[in-house]
Amino acid sequence: MKKKVQFSLVYRDMWQSSGKYQPRKDQLERIAPVIIEMGCFSRVETNGGAFEQVNLLAGENPNAAVRAFCKPFNEAGIKTHMLDRGLNALRMYTVPDDVRQLMYKVKHAQGVDIPRIFCGLNDTRNIIPSIKWAKEAGMTPQATLCITTSPIHTVEYYSKIADEVIAAGAEEICLKDMAGIGQPAMLGKLTKAIKDKHPEVIIQYHGHSGPGLSMASILEVCNNGADIIDTAIEPLSWGKVHPDIISVQSMLKNEGFDVPEINMNAYMKARSLTQEFIDEWLGYSINPANKHMSSLLLGCGLPGGMMGSMMADLGGIRGTINNIRKKKGEPELSVDDMLVKLFDEVAYVWPRVGYPPLVTPFSQYTKNIALMNLLTLEQGKGRFVMMDDAMWGMILGKSGKIPGTIDPELVELAKKQGREFTTADPHTLIPNALDDFKKEMKDNGWDFGQDDEELFELAMHPEQYRNYKSGQAKKNFLAELQAAKDAKLGSKLTPEQLSAFKHAKADAIVAPVKGQVFWEFNGEGECAPTVEPFIGKEYKEGDAFCYIQAPWGEFVTVPAALGGKLVEINAKQGKKINKGDVIAYIERPE
Repeated sequence: MKKKVQFSLVYRDMWQSSGKYQPRKDQLERIAPVIIEMGCFSRVETNGGAFEQVNLLAGENPNAAVRAFCKPFNEAGIKTHMLDRGLNALRMYTVPDDVRQLMYKVKHAQGVDIPRIFCGLNDTRNIIPSIKWAKEAGMTPQATLCITTSPIHTVEYYSKIADEVIAAGAEEICLKDMAGIGQPAMLGKLTKAIKDKHPEVIIQYHGHSGPGLSMASILEVCNNGADIIDTAIEPLSWGKVHPDIISVQSMLKNEGFDVPEINMNAYMKARSLTQEFIDEWLGYSINPANKHMSSLLLGCGLPGGMMGSMMADLGGIRGTINNIRKKKGEPELSVDDMLVKLFDEVAYVWPRVGYPPLVTPFSQYTKNIALMNLLTLEQGKGRFVMMDDAMWGMILGKSGKIPGTIDPELVELAKKQGREFTTADPHTLIPNALDDFKKEMKDNGWDFGQDDEELFELAMHPEQYRNYKSGQAKKNFLAELQAAKDAKLGSKLTPEQLSAFKHAKADAIVAPVKGQVFWEFNGEGECAPTVEPFIGKEYKEGDAFCYIQAPWGEFVTVPAALGGKLVEINAKQGKKINKGDVIAYIERPE
């Protein structure tokens, strides 16, 4: 018999790769004993990534949820692990050192054993401080290699990174194949290279199913020394998510590996409970396309979990592009036409921005550059015209070192716009902030929480936490859920019919000037980071709907027309628009 291979259940990531929200605390408490009863998992992913933020958006306290979910696994001797975005920790933008350091103390106290620390650029400067802080807090640091396929991302490239993070104290390595486009043969060679040099280091493989390579990759990494494989369970396995434990166990058992048996009665209970959570409320935020695999993902390299938001973005911009084409007397583009164009444009943009691994947030930045290029090319303005500071920050090195070479065209464009490249260690560019958040907690009379966990939530997700504390988050969530239930009627309509249905009694909110859209203005010459308003939000006549920063710097208030219910959003935070573009639709009151 071959070596022992263990399994991890990525229950949190199953949901994040499928939809917007995570199960509630009471639901996690119900399913945890059933997962344990299955008897085949040595590890369970309990939180991290977007888990904390989306719990706050649903009006739930993520700290209570993490503690409740971890407790039974801790008692059963099953290791718990979390996703940690390195410089970005648990959110999409950078986090100060003092907040990141506090995170490990909080998460260890809550029952999380292992942080899976990754940098979307594989810049070890963003990983090594977290290894140190995790060890100091009593956790087992797992350093991560973000896997992609490009001329840059070779076995030698990844092996060098593995050597660096292991020398810095990483006790485990995760091969994070976030888009599932890692080639199986390369992954096998990489696993062997790391194991030959560091036989004591545990290697865990995490591969999404989207383009269909994941099962071959699992077999290759196991045959070359991998120790633990991430898996999912029905009804959220496969599609854009992860391979199912039953198939993985069967394949490896047949290959001669020592793998645990599955209690199928418990599997069916877990399957039934997960479906119950979907039917109750979580299914309303799941894009049906995420249930399907797609070989098209191999060409663009984008993570499958992005497909839902990407298709929404594509649908919005398709209307604008078709209006331009109509005026030029050219045929309209179908959704499929647009999808192929976008994938082709991503393939064009990706090498020119230096082959950043396409994982959060760099997958979003690269996709957004490509999407904006499609529009500006149609307008006859060329490429790289509409790029915000986040996209430029990736290119300029503010988030870490780009693995490849930035195209000379972009270097020259940066120079013309007065933008400077940097080689500075990214985390040194971010000032500490914990004292300010402590003051805010004291001023509001808010308790720091057990093990400072409430202070941590405010510091990590300030806007979402404030809305949670005020009760606004719960109201927003319930309104959004009701709107999703009401919209089920539209599921039987074509996209065009659904759009017409939404717009029939709605006013178009039109941009009065060219500029950049912001949803929240702090009144001091700049806009606060925030999430876009929720579908179903009510406005009164004359309310400020959003703000547009004009090219000359002025912020222009866009009113909510006659008021009513928000039924569609066409412009995301920071999007550049032209005068006359439709920002959103508000359904007029009866």
